[in-house]
Amino acid sequence: MSIPRVVSGQEWRAARTKLLSKEKELTHAKDAVDAARGELPMTEVTKEYTFTGPSGSVGLAEMFEGRRQLITYHFMWRHAESGCPGEDQGCPTCSFLVDSIGEQSHLHGCDTTLALVSRAPAASIERFRKRMGWTLPWYSSAGSDFNYDFHVSFDAARAPLEYNYQDTEALERAAPYIRSGTDGPGVSVFLREDGRVYHTYSAYARGLDSLLGTYRWLELTPLGRQRHVVEFPHHDTYPVGS
Repeated sequence: MSIPRVVSGQEWRAARTKLLSKEKELTHAKDAVDAARGELPMTEVTKEYTFTGPSGSVGLAEMFEGRRQLITYHFMWRHAESGCPGEDQGCPTCSFLVDSIGEQSHLHGCDTTLALVSRAPAASIERFRKRMGWTLPWYSSAGSDFNYDFHVSFDAARAPLEYNYQDTEALERAAPYIRSGTDGPGVSVFLREDGRVYHTYSAYARGLDSLLGTYRWLELTPLGRQRHVVEFPHHDTYPVGS
């Protein structure tokens, strides 16, 4: 992205005011979409899922930690069996997103729990969580159908491939990298009412853009995002002092 041209203070104010009207249009459009999201119907989760966390096995209802709402971020894992040196670690792109999450008390104050879920060994997850310095609850879904039922892990032998509400045929054209044995990022939201758990929302791919806090800051600057999301490394691999 090129450096902006230099103008007088009066010209800058006129240009900024013109952009402000577009920003307001976007804000109002987002308000409408947010309201529509809140009005989506929900479906009951009747299947029993078992996850492994630092304290042992838990079910989906226990992941709410006593709160009314649960947000799960489907965190991709780089598996050791991929054959790439240094694997068995969290995806750098998902790590970039989680680095943006920050303090949890505000979510908790709104009766909401945020947790990470990965199709990976619990011991590997805990090792990587400590490396990253995160305090978020993080669960292993390895061995359960959770990732497959919510369309973030792919195995054509278990179910037809589906991602971002596209079926196998559409994915072959639009996203050929979606194939058996791989994972995709996503977020799923659940509500607990009268002892029952309901699935209210899931988003994938570019639907996760609004969760990338670093991008929200960079978008305020003349140089913008600068890098594609997959070009950001783990935060502990930057040169000292960068």
